[in-house]
Amino acid sequence: MNRRYLNFDAESWVAEVIESSTTEFTAECKELNGSPPFGALVKAYSSPWLIYGVIHHISTQSIEPYRRPMAFGKSEEELRQEQPQIYALLRTHFKALVVGYASEERPEEIVQAIPPVPTRLHTFVYECSREEVRQFANDLHFLRTIINATRSLGDELLVSVCRHMLSAHGWQREYLVRLGKELCRLIRDDYHRLTHLIKRLETQIERTINATM
Repeated sequence: MNRRYLNFDAESWVAEVIESSTTEFTAECKELNGSPPFGALVKAYSSPWLIYGVIHHISTQSIEPYRRPMAFGKSEEELRQEQPQIYALLRTHFKALVVGYASEERPEEIVQAIPPVPTRLHTFVYECSREEVRQFANDLHFLRTIINATRSLGDELLVSVCRHMLSAHGWQREYLVRLGKELCRLIRDDYHRLTHLIKRLETQIERTINATM
């Protein structure tokens, strides 16, 4: 296996898979509130497959099923000093929609489809680097998976994923045009939805450009 190409660091994992199916996996974060952002591309090495997912749900809850967190009217810093045991009972989880995979023999050949087997339990999950995001997003076929699988949050997830892809490509207008054409192909029957998505993406670019000026 080309470990250098896969870019795994023993200390850089962000979560561990605790539930898995062919289409998604749930991971528990190493740190409380330590999830990568909504829409981010993550990877899990589950021999012999490298499996890619897009984060579509993040939650923090108690590990005790019948004890819900309650409000104390104090800041987080005050609570950590006075009642640190509270945070020992909390965990952050995220769900990732599976959008592609590669084999350990040819990790550079990414297939944007459901992998042959689900991610193994207790596999470590890593956030993809900008370079890995750029490589994965050279093919936009995975956007169809997002559109078809996440009806309730489809538009929000699409915008967030596209924003991450645009950021990895340096907010290039050329890449925005590619995204726009692919969205036109996928959502051509819903003009209002399509124009809303394109407008959201253009606004993201304008805000980023203005923030750097």
